[in-house]
Amino acid sequence: MTTRILPAAGDPDAARSITALLSQLPDAEPAPPVPDSTSLLDMLGRMAAESVDELPEVVLVHERIGPVPALELIREVALRFPAVGVVLLSSDAGPGLFSAAMDSGARGLITLPLSYEELSARVQAAALWAVGVRRHLGGGAEVFTGPGGRVVTVTGAKGGVGTTFTAVQFALAAAASGRRTALVDLDLQAGDVGSYLDVQFRRSIADLAGIQDISPRVLQDAVYEDRTGLALLLAPADGERGEEVDERAARQVIGALRARYELVVVDCGTQVTGANAAAVEQADTAVLVTTPDVVSVRAAKRMVRMWERLQVRKAEDTAVVVNRWSKHTEIQPSLIEKITKTRPVRTPVPAAFKELQAVVDAGRVQDLDNRSTVKQALWAVAGELGLLSAPDKAPVPDHRRGTVPDHRRGTGTGSALAVRAAGPVARLRRGREG
Repeated sequence: MTTRILPAAGDPDAARSITALLSQLPDAEPAPPVPDSTSLLDMLGRMAAESVDELPEVVLVHERIGPVPALELIREVALRFPAVGVVLLSSDAGPGLFSAAMDSGARGLITLPLSYEELSARVQAAALWAVGVRRHLGGGAEVFTGPGGRVVTVTGAKGGVGTTFTAVQFALAAAASGRRTALVDLDLQAGDVGSYLDVQFRRSIADLAGIQDISPRVLQDAVYEDRTGLALLLAPADGERGEEVDERAARQVIGALRARYELVVVDCGTQVTGANAAAVEQADTAVLVTTPDVVSVRAAKRMVRMWERLQVRKAEDTAVVVNRWSKHTEIQPSLIEKITKTRPVRTPVPAAFKELQAVVDAGRVQDLDNRSTVKQALWAVAGELGLLSAPDKAPVPDHRRGTVPDHRRGTGTGSALAVRAAGPVARLRRGREG
């Protein structure tokens, strides 16, 4: 049996040493090392999307990998790709680290500097375990995307672009289609999910921040089961408590929710913090909401560039939703795609705030009429992103035809979305090289 091995090491010298020793193992097929956690998760995600058989049997994680710490990265790989055997490489061989590595989901610990005998034994053991798991589960592709479901983050380019409303509508659409859905408010200092859904609850995500092992019972106590069918994990009522939710806490909470729900929608607000950056990095789908105006589009470009610098998310892996769009706006989705290097969804969301004002002011956006063009567009986008149980059918019917009308559907990002060169477009183009 040929064992495919994917090493992850940020240190070039360590990567060369690992590769040299792996090449000596019999029946081993080592892949070129990946330099950071983002590249590792992206590569495994692409492999899993093609076929589970494309995944390597063994992943080796060096102790100095970044930007995600090694143990957190192991936990993430073990959760999302449970049929991959993960082995930690560390200079610390103490029982404390060994126990922590096993708790994170590692299948072994190899002491640095590497020795041939130990490397061979640990790789072989992890590979046999991975093969056994795949044989036991029957090789179904859907089994290996992680226990539970997908994580979708919704981030705003700037304040006031409709981030929370979009996240809430995505979650409502998924729940209406029959998916067990959790909605997390990770806008830690200014979260409004509870206000939009007329919910007050004594617990929040901050209550989970100090817990090392989030059990199903602990999670259940912090989550509010709303009558809409959503499971809500709210932001703290006191904004200063948001500082309690750091990167580690966010990863643990989202991992626990992923294991329990088919879909986890996370409202990340508009600020980049350690917590919401971790959420965006973990997400299967990252959505960035903007409006078609100069300030918002520049903010969107600034956001995706920051994500790239922090190795959180690549621009081309980010889906942009254009809110408050009309055919008369000078900045069209195709131009936003060129400026931000992202991939806009096909369906823009129309500018029709009068449809929303009553339910927003009442704090009951779940009561928005099905005939609302904004609701129809957002639920169509949810289907486009694959958030619904039947992705090719939006669950909101048009009141006359039973579907989202053709003239309200996006037609792609090509020439059908025209770009007019005058006005603010010229200003945006001048700033594109900045």
